[in-house]
Amino acid sequence: MPANAPVDAVPLVSQVDGGWRLPGIANLHSHAFQRAMAGLAERQMNPSDSFWTWRETMYRMAARFDPELLHAVASQLYVEMLEAGYTRVCEFHYVHHAPDGRPYDDPAAMSRALIAAARDTGIRLTLLPVLYMTGGFDGRPLGERQKRFGHDVDGYLRLFETLRAEAGDELLRVGCALHSLRAVPPEAMREVLAALPADARIHVHISEQVGEVQDCLAIRDRRPVEWLLQNAEVDARWTLVHATHLNDWEVAGIAKSGPTVAICPTTEANLGDGLFRLCDFLDAGGAWGIGSDSHISVSPVEELRWLEYGQRLVTRHRNIAVSPGSPSVGETLLRGVLASAADSTGFDGSGDAVVLDAGSPLLAGATAGDVVDRWIFSGNRGAVRDVDVAGRRVVSDGRHAEREAVLARYREAMDRLLADG
Repeated sequence: MPANAPVDAVPLVSQVDGGWRLPGIANLHSHAFQRAMAGLAERQMNPSDSFWTWRETMYRMAARFDPELLHAVASQLYVEMLEAGYTRVCEFHYVHHAPDGRPYDDPAAMSRALIAAARDTGIRLTLLPVLYMTGGFDGRPLGERQKRFGHDVDGYLRLFETLRAEAGDELLRVGCALHSLRAVPPEAMREVLAALPADARIHVHISEQVGEVQDCLAIRDRRPVEWLLQNAEVDARWTLVHATHLNDWEVAGIAKSGPTVAICPTTEANLGDGLFRLCDFLDAGGAWGIGSDSHISVSPVEELRWLEYGQRLVTRHRNIAVSPGSPSVGETLLRGVLASAADSTGFDGSGDAVVLDAGSPLLAGATAGDVVDRWIFSGNRGAVRDVDVAGRRVVSDGRHAEREAVLARYREAMDRLLADG
């Protein structure tokens, strides 16, 4: 293939013995502890249930974690990710302290639990310690249940530097996460950004809910994305998580300035957030990827499928995510997540690969021209056979080598987390 060949012309898959090989997939947004609450927030709490009432269940679950429990739950999650075809994960980590808000003797204890889980399972981890300072755009203090999330700027930068000093090998990167504009005052944001290394990745929740947009307009006289683009040097180092509620100016502004949007279709649907403006964003040439976020699903196939299906439901047309050079929806979606992965994670993905099982009923008779579409759009039966991360085989014949031991620890952890309701 010539060096200047169009991206759409570069083959995505190659045939190997008994399977189809494709690049590993990056999961751009994860809150590992939330895997433990999947399915536990599906009973009505209020006739107007929304993200804001879902948070009550999340706070109760977050309050029960310690480093040992976080390690067990994250390990199970990362095994599930690898078996599904994810080889990189961005961990947006804000449960820093003990439940009463006091730092552990090792202030990085919870972060180290995530690092250990990633190393034990073999997934590439982009750890994003989160700065979380206020309870709203009006600067109100953190509530009691939020105190274990909080830092001042100096404490946050000490944590960042501690973790950053341990990163840089083939499995670990450390970046920065600003929880949201409502949780980080403007002066603190500027101070932290000024202190970051030039290559640090920066992630932020933004414009996920209508209420967030309304509050930002009321306090800052700008919509969240509009305010951010006007007050920070947003570029390809940034990942904007969700960005669900955008106007035309914001769609064009994101695409022009170059950040990646991390879209989390299954979580956004579960929370009732809304639908990302995918068609307009693709037309504008924007960069995007996917995340499993709250982990009510741990499947790149389901994230990609529902990203497309959401657009079909809105437009009442089929085959939305395509381009003149890529008429296949599956290939267009897969190319999208591959193109943004290095900018968002800090890993180029060398040595990462997923092999689909040619013997799976989903892929019977598949060809190089249809195998990606069939993998994404022909059902939920697992088709991932083998997974390599950084050149090391971590999943063989659909099973992670440590699956049973990790699952046993996870079951014990869930018994503790769910004891006494």
